[in-house]
Amino acid sequence: MNEIISKQTLSVNVKRMEVSAPEIAKAAKSGQFIVLRVNALGERIPLTIAGINKEKGTITIVFQEIGKTTKLLGTLNAGDCIKDLLGPLGHPTEPQSGKHIVAIGGGVGVAEILPVARFYKGLSNTVTGIIGARSKDLIIFEDEMAHACDNFFITTDDGSYKRKGFVSDVLKELIAGPNKIDIVYAIGPVPMMKFICDITKPHNIKTIVSLNPIMLDGTGMCGVCRCTVEGKTKFACVDGPEFDGHLVNWAEFSTRLGTFKSEEKISNDNFIVQGQK
Repeated sequence: MNEIISKQTLSVNVKRMEVSAPEIAKAAKSGQFIVLRVNALGERIPLTIAGINKEKGTITIVFQEIGKTTKLLGTLNAGDCIKDLLGPLGHPTEPQSGKHIVAIGGGVGVAEILPVARFYKGLSNTVTGIIGARSKDLIIFEDEMAHACDNFFITTDDGSYKRKGFVSDVLKELIAGPNKIDIVYAIGPVPMMKFICDITKPHNIKTIVSLNPIMLDGTGMCGVCRCTVEGKTKFACVDGPEFDGHLVNWAEFSTRLGTFKSEEKISNDNFIVQGQK
């Protein structure tokens, strides 16, 4: 059992939890994730480790209440316990130094790009951050990202805050500008990550994405999280979750994400109707 130390609402349906997990906190690195079960009968879901406090023995997770399990997780409060956490899983972010890195986060993906920006800033890189959301009330970790980046931009689809438009608009301007970009990291909705890759590929800018496929055991045994990268089958849990975005078969990846949509809807509808906990 892992106790929830604190809980915070970041934006509409987006929660942040600090959870006691001393062994995971001791070993975790940027880019890795955990798999959790809310209770003994619950499904297993992966969540990125959004923060690590080795002294306190805690990790931070951020999630959007969109399906049954995340909504169930959202009913817990400080002092409650999560049944179990497995981790840290996946390969950590690859170290780089002396580079210009553009870190792009879309929506809840900002929670995942934040530790990446902090990691690279700590390795003497120049970090430019770009985050975006549909509207001002959905922007998260603005202050934290500003502190982790040398240059920082915010976009909103509706223009309700900062610049109206998309993160890709800012990226295009940076590419056309005088400062060379060595690496782009993009984490967020699949269409956003694919579009970022489409922009950077003609310029031969290395682009890393963090894939979020359907996942079960998180150890490479079940094969549920398989995806095709450079024409080869990869398992996101053990080979990723970070991959070269220019090599990902995005059409296949998007299709596989929708495999259980009907079952997910039934489960979600039953949770709402019955108020299951």
